[in-house]
Amino acid sequence: MNTYTFKTTINCMNCVRTVTPVLNELDNVDFWKVDTDHADKLLEVSLDDDNVSSVMTAIKNSGFEIEQC
Repeated sequence: MNTYTFKTTINCMNCVRTVTPVLNELDNVDFWKVDTDHADKLLEVSLDDDNVSSVMTAIKNSGFEIEQC
């Protein structure tokens, strides 16, 4: 399992509620959390594999910007 960090535009609890079902549906995601208090709105994701593109695509398709740190 590898953990990755992303800068996002997920900036409030409503945004977190929007991405929750999306991230929970990804098979390779074991754990995730968003730090909405951090200036970069950091998303931390633990993956079973190295397929970070699945996370990035899911977040982008939910209407948010995402960039790997």
